[in-house]
Amino acid sequence: MTSTLPAAATAAPTAHPPLTDDQLNALRTRLGADRVRRGVRLAQYTSFRIGGPADAFHIARSADELARAIVVARELGIPHFVLGLGANILVGDRGYRGLVIRNAARHVRFRESGDGCRLWAESGAIMQDLVLDSVERGWSGLEHYIGIPSTVGGAIWQNLHFLSPAPERERTMFIAEVFDSCEILSEEGERKVVDADYVQFGYDDTIFHHRRDVVLSATFRLERGDPDRLHRILHENLSWRGARHPWLQIHPSAGSIFKKIEGVGAGRLVDQAGLKGHRHGGAQISPLHANIVVNRGNATAKDVRELIAIAQRAVEEKFGQRLEPEIGFIGEF
Repeated sequence: MTSTLPAAATAAPTAHPPLTDDQLNALRTRLGADRVRRGVRLAQYTSFRIGGPADAFHIARSADELARAIVVARELGIPHFVLGLGANILVGDRGYRGLVIRNAARHVRFRESGDGCRLWAESGAIMQDLVLDSVERGWSGLEHYIGIPSTVGGAIWQNLHFLSPAPERERTMFIAEVFDSCEILSEEGERKVVDADYVQFGYDDTIFHHRRDVVLSATFRLERGDPDRLHRILHENLSWRGARHPWLQIHPSAGSIFKKIEGVGAGRLVDQAGLKGHRHGGAQISPLHANIVVNRGNATAKDVRELIAIAQRAVEEKFGQRLEPEIGFIGEF
């Protein structure tokens, strides 16, 4: 049974009309006739494996191409969305009315000097690759984030974080701790390098949640590390996550659905409301982690949003707590 969705579950971008042939042709003229495709289904590009077609789809292979695609879309007045690994988002079943820019800008450079290293990477570089490459070279700083699906741009956008190494696990390690600087395309159209003061790192928050700036590349500060310790952290963190989080390859998801509630735990409330493992259509609250909704096969965005609403209503009725989604709702539902 389905009820009316609470407002927090229905928050979504303003609906836009489909792109016209003239708009599509203008994009192809500016970005390349063979570089802009129509009707690409977005499910294959999201960790949820859910999502309808994009009116226009372009793959940016470098920071320059990413900046150019955004500038072109802005100049043409075309709605656009930059897509990394597609984690932490739910794309609507009807897709996206505008241009989806797939960020595949993945150039990387290690600038090593003595016991220090500056790692420069374009924003589409995959964090997992950077973690493994850094550890292989003996550099410490990124090993904590093994197993978290994210690009560099996404890592900065959300201030990527994980618990400090075992056995203590006494604090949270943030990507801000190794951040040096990043190049952005500002919402005013200026390319510039900014530091941590500009980024304003917080818990699951940065300036990029509040401005239409886009990260093009970033530089991280790494230090020489003991190889045995680095490899131990990799294995311990993967084991810890594997025991508590559903495997994306088996149960696709977008990660944590609800924002953190300090001292309570959103997942704990959902569990205590009796919904751990609850299934709605093709979507299910994970039996492993009650703050994660998984795609059990052919789940639709509608299934997921209705399941989110069920959890919100149950927790509010039983505990008086309002659960707010932390994932982004993209496109038309």
